[in-house]
Parts: sequence; C-alpha cells; structure tokens
Amino acid sequence: MEGRMHLPRWLEHPGADCLTLPFASGTVRPAMAPRILVVDDNQELLSLLTQLFEEAGYEVIGASRGKQAVELAKAQPPAAAVLDILLPDMMGYHLADALRKDNPQLPLLFITGVFKGGKHAVEARTKYQAAGYFEKPFEAQKLLEAMTKVLPPEKPAAAAASLQDAFEVELDIDVEEEGPQDAMELTGRIKVTGGGNITAEIRGANLTASPMQKVPATQVRPPTPGRPPDPPPAGAPGSRRGEIRDNLPSLLTAFYLSRETGELGVQKGKVKKVVYFEKGTPVFALSNLLADRFGQFLVRVGKIKPEQLQDASAVAAQSNRRTGDVLVERGLLKDTERLYYVGQQVKAVIYSLFAWDEGTYVLSFREKASAESIKLDVHPANLIVRGIKKLYKPERLRRLLQPEDRLIPAVAPAYQLNEVELERWEAELLPKIDGNRTVAELLAFANRPEHVVYGFLVAMMSLGILDKRG
Repeated sequence: MEGRMHLPRWLEHPGADCLTLPFASGTVRPAMAPRILVVDDNQELLSLLTQLFEEAGYEVIGASRGKQAVELAKAQPPAAAVLDILLPDMMGYHLADALRKDNPQLPLLFITGVFKGGKHAVEARTKYQAAGYFEKPFEAQKLLEAMTKVLPPEKPAAAAASLQDAFEVELDIDVEEEGPQDAMELTGRIKVTGGGNITAEIRGANLTASPMQKVPATQVRPPTPGRPPDPPPAGAPGSRRGEIRDNLPSLLTAFYLSRETGELGVQKGKVKKVVYFEKGTPVFALSNLLADRFGQFLVRVGKIKPEQLQDASAVAAQSNRRTGDVLVERGLLKDTERLYYVGQQVKAVIYSLFAWDEGTYVLSFREKASAESIKLDVHPANLIVRGIKKLYKPERLRRLLQPEDRLIPAVAPAYQLNEVELERWEAELLPKIDGNRTVAELLAFANRPEHVVYGFLVAMMSLGILDKRG
C-alpha cells in the first residue's frame, strides 16, 4: 500500500502478487466436544463468544432470551453455562435457578454490564458458586480461561484445522466503487501509535475527502489470475458470517465488550475491506477499493493533484518503490506528514463502512496488524457516533427511528456517557429523554436540523444508551 509507514512484513512481501487475509470459514470440533450454553441478548457479542468457544474446542448452543435458553438446555443439556445477568425476559439468576433444577452441579459463569462491583460478584459466588463473574467490557480470553478450568475442552488445539479452510480476501486487486460517491468530512485531530508503541496526537486542519477523480492508468493493476475460494454457506458449522445491514455499530461494540483482538471483514460486491482490532479497539483497516488507496486519498483531500499522483505512480512502478516514498522525495509530502495522512486514510476506510447497509461480514480472531504498524487510537463509542452522523442518510435514519417513537434511557448501556464526546445541545437534550416525549417533540426542543437530531438519537441507540419505549 503506497505511503504506509512501518508496515508489517506480511504487507510488504516483494514477491506477492496479491495480499490475502484468512477468515475462519468454519471450525472443526472434536466429535465429543463438551457442550456449553452461552446466553446474551447482544446478538453480535453472542456470535463472537460462540466462535471463540467453538475455536477452543467446545460445542456451543447460544440463546438471547432466558426462556429460549431453558428450552435449549432441556433438549441439549449443557455441561457448563455462561449467562448474562440482565436478559429481556428474565434475570440471569432466575435462569441459573431453572438450569440448576435439572443439573444442580452445573458450572456457571456470569457476565454483566449493569451489576458491577465486588458485592454482586461475592453474591454470585456465594449463592451459585459461580466459577467466574465478568463485568463488561471484559477480556474474552479470561472468560475462556475460566471455562477451561471448570470444563476442559477435549482437544484445545482443534481450531487450528479451520485455518486450512480459510476464506482468502484479495485486497491488492483494486476495484472501482459502483454508484455515486459522497464527500467525507474528517476532523483534523487524530491519535496514532507508531513504531515502538509511541502514541502521538496530531492536530491539523479538518479534511474533506472528495469523490475520486479520474483514475490514472498507472494506478490500476490487472487482477491476479484465479479467485479466492467461495465462502461456505452462512449456516455452516462454526461459520460466523452475517448480513451487514445496520449491524456495524453492534459488531464494533461486540469487539469492545469482549476486549477481543481480531478482524472484521466486510464485502459488498467486489469491494472488500478489513478492520483490525486490538483488545476491543479498532486500530487499522485495509481496502481493495481504488479510492481508498493512499495516493488517491491524498488527491481526494487536496494534498496533491491527480497529475502529480500519476507522475509519482509511474516513477514508483519503474523503480519498484512505494508511491508515498516518491511523493516525499519530490517534496510533495513531508515525511512527518505521512503518519498523519495514513492515520486519516485508515479512519476514512473505517468510516466508509457506516454507509453500507448491504453486504456481508466475517469475524476472525487472528492478529494481523503487527506492533510496527501505524495504529489508530480512537474509542469505539466516538467512532460509532461520528460514523452514524457522517454517513447515515436521512432516509436511513427515519427508517430506524420514527417521529412518534418515544425513547428512554437504557437499563444496560454498552457504553457510559463519560466515554462519549457530546456537543452542548446534545448534553442538554439527553435529560429530556424520559419516555414521555416523542421524537418529534425532542426535535422541536433541540431546534436543530432534523437529520442532525436524528443522527444523534440513532447514535445513542446504537451505543445502547437509549432504547425505544415498548
């Protein structure tokens, strides 16, 4: 990728014709894998935890409601259970009582986003002899370790076999985006971590990434012969795929709540993008879309002109160098600026996914961004808020929220308000949201453009801070 600094070796292999990233297409479990029950009403977090346990060698039955979990447990008795304490139809403790009727010695692990503090953990361990009590956000690997202590998997290394059936995403074959593009506004402040884990906050002018201009011929490389293997059916065992629809905020939140390290691959037609996470935070992204490449990004934000990129690209191709290096050599890009613009480019790739309401996603838990990579340092809550505000169209916002809807503060928010950067009018509007006023009434009170208020309210719903009143 042109202009990237400190890229890991797997991105700079000189002999590689294309960049391939494996996504787990299915997990091969031993025939007698121990069965566990996992219950959480956050569907994306449930999916993420299910895959985590399956790759560790367990058979998982998942449920998002207490009654559903009881029925599943009767049909397929689990050997251990992971229970969210606050479920839509019952308390996790009541579910624990129901499960223990059939198996008094059933090992239990509790997870919670509400009942935090030592008192609750002590009560869970005293009354239920809980093997673990995890407060969201928690480290999913710690949850897995607690499970292996009470119920060791038959063959912990069985998940390695799934790598042989990887879904390889070719990211070095550039494609052009179909349909009209919109300009993207990018704030000038950015925090990045470079080599040596040195974090820097860089402040620059706000940027506008305009739609891509005509592509210089030297920028397009011919497709590599062959194609990646077809992904397995969505319902294949161990497969963690789904339709993206409006699920991107929930997927980002699932990584955050579980503090997971891994990848989220998203595909729409020929366009493929990957977001990398470290301990629940999105830190890096790649794309095979031509407009997302570093040189084109510099053109889109007005840093260089198309003809300058075309000339630099030709020189880079002849000398087998990166275009970014040529731009620095010619004084069109300062070496100190490259870190800033690469960070903004990565941020733009992630933001662009908020505009997608169709396509598929794949979850994977392998670390691909090395410690030498340039990494973003951005809280997922603020990424979600800005992504929705920037890229959700008014018609999409109105589909998700109607004028007659009434909103209430959520009982179990995924994020705390002190983690979210609010504008003054937003902070003043939140106390008015108590379930008594309709969205139309809140709109009148806010005295802001309709799409602005809707964007804020939908963002708060996506963070789990607000809920629709039933």
